[in-house]
Amino acid sequence: MTTAAPNETREFQAEVKQLLEIVIHSLYTDREIFLRELISNAADALEKLRYQKITNKEVLDADLPLEINIELNDQDHTLSITDTGIGMTRDELVENLGTIAHSGSKAFLQHLAEGNKPDVNLIGQFGVGFYSAFMVADKVTVTTRSYRPEAVGCVWSSEGTGTYSIHEEEGLPRGTKITLDLKEDAREFAKPETIKRIIKQYSSFVPFPISVNGEKVNTIQAIWTKNKNEVSEEEYNEFYKFIANAYDEPLMRLHFSVDAPLAINALLFVPKDNFERLGFGRMEPGVNLYCRKVLIQSQSKDILPEWLRFLKGVVDSEELPLNISRETMQDSALMSKLRRVITGRFIKFLSEQAKDNPEKYKEFWQNFSMFIKEGAATDFTHQKDLVKLLRFESSKSEKGQLISLQDYVKRMKEEQRDIYYINGPAREVIEASPYLEAFRDQDMEVIYTHEPVDDYILSQLGEFEGKKLVSIDRADVELPDVNNQNGAALPEDKVKSLSQWLKQVLGEKVSEVRESKRLSESPAIVLNPDYVSSSIQRMMQVMNKDLNAIGPKVLEINTGHPLIKRLSELSEKNEPFAKIAAEQLFDNALISAGLIVDPRSIVQRMNQILERALN
Repeated sequence: MTTAAPNETREFQAEVKQLLEIVIHSLYTDREIFLRELISNAADALEKLRYQKITNKEVLDADLPLEINIELNDQDHTLSITDTGIGMTRDELVENLGTIAHSGSKAFLQHLAEGNKPDVNLIGQFGVGFYSAFMVADKVTVTTRSYRPEAVGCVWSSEGTGTYSIHEEEGLPRGTKITLDLKEDAREFAKPETIKRIIKQYSSFVPFPISVNGEKVNTIQAIWTKNKNEVSEEEYNEFYKFIANAYDEPLMRLHFSVDAPLAINALLFVPKDNFERLGFGRMEPGVNLYCRKVLIQSQSKDILPEWLRFLKGVVDSEELPLNISRETMQDSALMSKLRRVITGRFIKFLSEQAKDNPEKYKEFWQNFSMFIKEGAATDFTHQKDLVKLLRFESSKSEKGQLISLQDYVKRMKEEQRDIYYINGPAREVIEASPYLEAFRDQDMEVIYTHEPVDDYILSQLGEFEGKKLVSIDRADVELPDVNNQNGAALPEDKVKSLSQWLKQVLGEKVSEVRESKRLSESPAIVLNPDYVSSSIQRMMQVMNKDLNAIGPKVLEINTGHPLIKRLSELSEKNEPFAKIAAEQLFDNALISAGLIVDPRSIVQRMNQILERALN
């Protein structure tokens, strides 16, 4: 071989330097996982090459078998892993190994910066598994050549410090070879028995032959095509760990085969943790699409709706043509049908889990409810079924106990026509608000929602099983009169006079002031005259940074409350303090609704009220 270009030394990007520092000096346990990561990368390169051979006739060394070879030299203390996959060009080497580019280095570093214990098991989940080689190697050399016929081979090497070298080299075959010069305390990884054990433990399900010093060691199994009774729990768990780059077992598993309306074999897993909820950015789809055991698309964005991006696994359908293009996949009626069948089957699976294994479903809901809500808000094809999966607290459930809309309907009062709900950041906040007073008096159940998306879904749905869904902060809620606990109400003429005066004082802040039929303890309450709930308005206030983005309210007053009676007296005497009290009454009602009020005016007004009280 002759060198085609001089050796060039480059510096790693800062984030990669930081990552290597952690890998080399902080990750000591489970070092053998480095082999799982390198084999996983090799398998990925082979899958990509297999797809290129289907869609692209111009492939270098087209007759090379797709396989992974591991060569061990116990005397020189080296390990090399070679794949005949897609390979890399010089630019791709620099981009993939020298910079943060497509890797999850930043996310992984953020994970560690937030006080999480360095865990080598997690490294693959952030797409930075290659760097785990430096846990066991003093030097790593990557020899590679791209599948493109015109590509020139390249050699990349580094000792994991601040730099790496790279040069071109002629005459290399297609694929990638990674050679590790093992550290003195890692020489066990040059022994065949050690490497065979690790492969059996972590990489049995790699869909390509793996050989160690010429001896094939893995058992290639497309377990998704097998009958469920033929696959052990251990095989399922190991396959999940392989396909999801995970170190723990899944929370749930769905394995099914159907012949109609399409021939489908699918194996889907729900992970135990939701990294998106933990703040690691938006998840990428995790389901691979196969046709007759041939990978068509890794981490397919087309096979499932976006709200199911948390799933890991495999979908295999012999209905798909092997040479289907990405554009065709996006537009294909066949793909649409496939997506609808699989999504429907998974929703049915969740419904069965909720019924047969409520504790497991509760754990699922705590971690993955955000995705079900996203689906209920955006996926109109499956919305009615997804709404049945929603869970809420309610005024008649114990703290932490969750109910479904179906549970609510089953125990509705005979004369009750509507399903009632109210939004608040926490149960305690909702139960301290005046909105529940009438419902407590009438012993009517109210669903508690805690996020704006909940109210968006329920308002968009409109009704459930023939019952209208109503937010109880709306002005048009019809309820029987409540029992006033504060004595006789104001006479009708005084109510009319006080209402007019309050409307004049509060101006455009209120569209109407009226006597309340729902309050038993609180002096006043604000209601929404339209279909926009308070939770949506709170969100608009935050998004627009505008405290006034709530529109005019309906103000209802409890005409039997001492505060309202006294305010009526002060307004009739035209006392200046009455106006201060009226404005504070309105702001108190806004605060009870969870709406953001300008604290400056409240503080100034409260000081005036305190001054008067102290005098």
